[in-house]
Amino acid sequence: MSAPTDPTAPAPSPGTAAPEQHLTGEVPAPETGPAAREAPLTRGRYRSGGQGHLLELRVDVDGVRPQHRVSGDFFTTAGETVSYTGSFVVDSPAVDVSGGQVVITGTGAFTFTAAASQVRVSIPLRPAPEPPGEATVRFSTPGGRPGAAYLCPFVSPYFRSVLLEQDSVAGTVPFTSYDTASLPGPAAAPPRELTVVRAYAEAGIELQLSAAADVIAADAAGTDLVWDDAELHNAMVRHFSLHADAPQWRVWMLLASAHVGGYRGIMFDYGDACQRQGAAVFHDAVKGSTPQALRAQLRTYVHELGHAFNLLHSWQKNLADPPRPLGPNNGFGDLSWMNYVQHYRPLSGAGGEAAYWAAFPFQFTDDELVHLRHGHHRDVVMGANPFGRGAAEISPELFDEPVEDRSGLALELRAKDAFEFGEPVVVELKLRTTDLRGRTTHGHLHPATDFTHVAITRPSGRTVLYRPVMRHCVDDTAEVRLDADDPAIYRSAYIGHGADGHYFAEPGEYRVRAQYLAADGSRIVSPVLSVRVRHPVARADQEVAELMLGEQAGTLLSLLGSDSPALAAGNDALCEVITRYGGHPLAVYARMVRGVNAERGFKDLAADARRLTVRPPDAEESIRQLSAVAEASAGDGGVDNITLNMVMRRLASAQAKKGDLERASGTLDRMVRTFEAKRLRPAVLERIRRQAAAAGEELGAPVSGHRPTG
Repeated sequence: MSAPTDPTAPAPSPGTAAPEQHLTGEVPAPETGPAAREAPLTRGRYRSGGQGHLLELRVDVDGVRPQHRVSGDFFTTAGETVSYTGSFVVDSPAVDVSGGQVVITGTGAFTFTAAASQVRVSIPLRPAPEPPGEATVRFSTPGGRPGAAYLCPFVSPYFRSVLLEQDSVAGTVPFTSYDTASLPGPAAAPPRELTVVRAYAEAGIELQLSAAADVIAADAAGTDLVWDDAELHNAMVRHFSLHADAPQWRVWMLLASAHVGGYRGIMFDYGDACQRQGAAVFHDAVKGSTPQALRAQLRTYVHELGHAFNLLHSWQKNLADPPRPLGPNNGFGDLSWMNYVQHYRPLSGAGGEAAYWAAFPFQFTDDELVHLRHGHHRDVVMGANPFGRGAAEISPELFDEPVEDRSGLALELRAKDAFEFGEPVVVELKLRTTDLRGRTTHGHLHPATDFTHVAITRPSGRTVLYRPVMRHCVDDTAEVRLDADDPAIYRSAYIGHGADGHYFAEPGEYRVRAQYLAADGSRIVSPVLSVRVRHPVARADQEVAELMLGEQAGTLLSLLGSDSPALAAGNDALCEVITRYGGHPLAVYARMVRGVNAERGFKDLAADARRLTVRPPDAEESIRQLSAVAEASAGDGGVDNITLNMVMRRLASAQAKKGDLERASGTLDRMVRTFEAKRLRPAVLERIRRQAAAAGEELGAPVSGHRPTG
């Protein structure tokens, strides 16, 4: 007889214990202090067993920083397989300690329709340091009719256990520990020696180190130890020995040398079915042995792994699905691992980096602890629900204009009047000052930096949040001054594809709106931009669109190309667009991706070799493809202006790599003339001239009218 669908419905008999999974690595005790040693505790994880339904129970009503909740995940067992069924949580239950036991009662909130929603947990008390007794969990209907019962032996004082595989590229120095007493901090925070493992242990999470860690030889890379997003994506799917296209309590951390964007860290969040399984920290941005450097390393490691647990930045929690409440000052006042130190702003007093470290107790907020300890299984486990959960559907009201706006800043979105079906949707973001006396803010305008968010209302009326394939933690100020002489900054963003797949996958009218979080916490909202996706006219239009709308092709557009074998089908699709439909207007985008990828070398971190191999740049292929893109985009067609700027500088770089500095110089000259012919604003043209001159100086190919300095 099969198990009942509802795991709270009456069951034949309580389950029995299931064996705990044994992991290797450092296992610090999650409790410290006299109270933790003397008082009998019930805190921790319990698990039933047997056939049918299995319950993993988490009790959090005592111990250090209790969140006053009981939660659990249900699984069904069939033979040697176990499948997730659903979850529940009891917020603020009644707790009675008498007669040598703890009895916890309350109404559960379930991920399914539960007939028996009343929860009663009883645990016999045992003297410390003995582990708690078996928990008896009984479900009943609101009218008191008994439901299922589970006998759950104690498993661990930790609420969840995760296996961490950490690999490092040769020449980098992995973080070990930081003594919180080595620099001034809050008086109320106890001094202690913190590792990444211990930081999570204090949150009630067992983070164990895999024995599979490797040091990756990098001699084949020569001096090219700078990584881009495509190489990192490939490294994880190729090298992470525990990687699987399935939810599992396993995560990979790569310590690499540097990122092309200069970031401290990045959480891999690419658009496949199983996300949040990998992160990277970049040694060159956080290296050092001083207390300040060690403190920054600890925070960066914990922060990036926090994203793998599906924790958003402090100022983004209202954009989760379902939304979570923001902390003080719209989240910027959070003393959390998930805030940015330079953006910390308390409700009163000075903010910034010094104020953050003076007050930070090296811990997660209570709201973050609730998620880590009691979030539903698929919302927390790596490889299950995407970052932000689900398809990130949001309330359009989150992007409404403020009632009052004295920020002195304005945000605009621009795009083509209409896009062909399957054409990559690219928007231009413009942040300008409305106060010509000048305003200072940060320059993180691209949506991949988590300071700018884009909402897309589809033809069906559903509003979703654009989520980038890769999330860059821009842990720096990047300060910009907008004034009468330089009133605006611009960024181009491909929003057609992201972590949830293609966002413009059907013809119709879309409404797009952006929100920028300024350095002072102001939320600057753009007017609504209407984006129209045309219906295909000819059969070739439909065929090209199908190739461009493939999942791997979308990822390649987001990454600007990749050699990864995991994306081979996407590269085949782009090559087919070029060879079979080379005259089609959308072929320019396939050429751009192929040309940009060929211009750069590609580091491949294969699982079997434990060594970097490097594919050198293919300058000839890059010149062939990017020249066609530049020619097609010189007028009103082709790629947008910001993308064309990038393409022509890449083309000049490929020509320089081929040894043809004269052609490289000519390309940069032509770039300036092309944009002059487009009659752009004087301030924009001057910025382009400076970019061309800087590129020429770097390549040793001076632009006409500009000569290298020094």
